[in-house]
Amino acid sequence: MNTSPFNIHTGSELTWNVQPLLFEVRHALEELLDSGETSIIDLRSIPLAPGEEETILKTLGQGEVHARLSALGPSEIYETRYAGVWLITHYNEEQAIVSRFIEITKIPDILKSQQEDMSSALAELTQALESQELGIQDT
Repeated sequence: MNTSPFNIHTGSELTWNVQPLLFEVRHALEELLDSGETSIIDLRSIPLAPGEEETILKTLGQGEVHARLSALGPSEIYETRYAGVWLITHYNEEQAIVSRFIEITKIPDILKSQQEDMSSALAELTQALESQELGIQDT
């Protein structure tokens, strides 16, 4: 029987992408301040070793603003401890992460009202006011 040795590495091997990614966040924040240009970093498209994504999240921390959405599956959005740097995580029905982004912006697009939704809301509110369905009583 002919066997050959395997060179297996586990655990502590790093891709060394944490620090460059954090410098990219810093650069994107500077661009946002200087020119208003927003940036999105897809964390799931970057090769990261086990534990590196957690290191990034721990370094960025969590700030004061937090939102949870239910549209095409649950999503969690929070501003990191660095104003203008947001973490956006999308989950499937089993609560497994399907995508995760760092968005450098004043407010993430996912939190902005969409034109079509506002148009529908205007029509609905107008109809409710016309038919007095709001339950407002005259005094």
